[in-house]
Parts: sequence; structure tokens; C-alpha cells
Amino acid sequence: MKEYLTKKKYKELEEELGLLKTTRRQEVATALKEARSLGDLSENAEYHQAREDQANIEKRIEELEIILKDVEIVRGDVFTKVEVGANVVVQKSDSKTSVEYLIVGSQEANMAENKISISSPLVQAMLGKKKGELFSFKSPKSEQSYKIINIK
Repeated sequence: MKEYLTKKKYKELEEELGLLKTTRRQEVATALKEARSLGDLSENAEYHQAREDQANIEKRIEELEIILKDVEIVRGDVFTKVEVGANVVVQKSDSKTSVEYLIVGSQEANMAENKISISSPLVQAMLGKKKGELFSFKSPKSEQSYKIINIK
């Protein structure tokens, strides 16, 4: 599945991958070597921790390589419709309050920062819509209706 990332997030993930492949792999290899030198591996907590760390690092490297393999960098220019990278101001039809969301890929989603994933039902319902358009989607509780107030 294609992943959508901002340039900033792409760079962060590339840097994390580089760190894991070089520094962290070497640190774990050293820890394993030291733990092996302590003797009996069956009751060696340091050895078992180092093996677990090694497995976690290799798993994260694999995840990052998959993400970065099929990625689309979202542009940051002017948007006329709802798409990844756009800031969208929406207003629920039964409310006077509006909320602004940044549409992002799943790796960057963070509701505390109003960054909402393209795969969320709300975004799926508004994709391709323009300023002033109405849209609705079915939430677990009920049908929700919104209006797009602005797209930046």
C-alpha cells in the first residue's frame, strides 16, 4: 500500500533507518558479545535482553524499508480540493465550531496535533471535495454531516 509522507517525515524516517542500520546494530552486536563472555547463556539476562533488542531493531528496519519503498512525498503548495498534504477546515452541520485538520499519511497521523490519516473514514469521505461542499460518512455511532469551510 502506498504511504504518503511530508518531506520532513520522509527525512526523519530515512535518518532513523540509517541510525538503526549502523549505530544501533553495532551497539547490540557489542552487547551480545559482552553477554556471551559472561558464560551460561540459559540464565544470562543480559544476553536475552540483547537478543530481544536485536530482534526489535531488525523488525523496525524491515518496517522502515517497506514504508520508504513505496512512498509518495506530498506537495506543500496551494490546494483547490481535499487531498494529502492539505489543511482542511471543516464544520459539523449541527455545530457552529470549525476544526482544521492536516491530511497526512498513516505514519504522521496524530490527533493531538490535528493531523488526520488519509485512511480515516472522515478523510475518505472528504477526499476530492472542494471548498463549500457538503459530505457525510457513517461513524460507529451515527451518520455525520460536514461542510468544507476552507482548504489551504
